[in-house]
Amino acid sequence: MQISVKCNCGEGDCREWAILELQGVVESQPAIGERLQGLQIGRLCCVSEGNYTFTVGYHELSGTKIPLKKPLLVLRKKKGEASGELNSSASSEAELEVIGIIRHRILFKSRPKALISRPLVKDKKAA
Repeated sequence: MQISVKCNCGEGDCREWAILELQGVVESQPAIGERLQGLQIGRLCCVSEGNYTFTVGYHELSGTKIPLKKPLLVLRKKKGEASGELNSSASSEAELEVIGIIRHRILFKSRPKALISRPLVKDKKAA
């Protein structure tokens, strides 16, 4: 089987992606079900060079950016021209399109810090 990989964005112009590595389990609410496409689960912020925070609800995680030993490609399978044939086994070609390159991972290995808002304290002089 021959698999051709092509990149339409040009040399070095592929979008940079990163892997978020979390310890534990991220669970969705039952009302969401399987509809995870476009779901925002938190806010990722770059604090300083190589240091990140990830806020999910009332929890904040601190992480660091680590380069991968070998980069990974993010691919999308394109339907081949031979897909319309009657015998699908006769078609031995598949085409993959590169849509991104992953060169780094952001590792969150510490326990989350709870974000608790302080209750408003009324000034005794104003009362």
